[in-house]
Amino acid sequence: MPFPMKEPSHVNNGGARSTQSCEINVTPLIDVLLVLLIIFMVVLPEHKWGEKTLVPQPSAESMEKNPPPPIVIQLKDIGESKRPVLKINQEEVSWDALEVRLTAVFKVRVDRVAFVKGDPEVDFEYVAQAVDITHHAGADRIGLIGEKD
Repeated sequence: MPFPMKEPSHVNNGGARSTQSCEINVTPLIDVLLVLLIIFMVVLPEHKWGEKTLVPQPSAESMEKNPPPPIVIQLKDIGESKRPVLKINQEEVSWDALEVRLTAVFKVRVDRVAFVKGDPEVDFEYVAQAVDITHHAGADRIGLIGEKD
């Protein structure tokens, strides 16, 4: 009686493994995800205009024909260790009357904005005082104007 022949270990049985594998093949999953991504990109509409909003437009009556000129407080240097001369829109004003004049101007204006412009030689202490007085007079916003370079 012939002995059953055992196959040598180096012989391949058609690529089949003798043990079972529990690994997941992710290639088909990635293919499905890419196809779904392309489908959703084609099907979904493009947003060319963004969100539509209704913005209220100002009426013709509410717009002023001639807006008032901006308030510019100028500090002119008159020499060292002297208080600078004040001007509101080219009209000279004393330091004591500055707050009273600005309060009267801001009572009739809707836009309470003022600009402070000082000569380069003026100490910042005086500019700060002018800003403080302007704020106490009722200005909502105060801007500083410097020299043009």
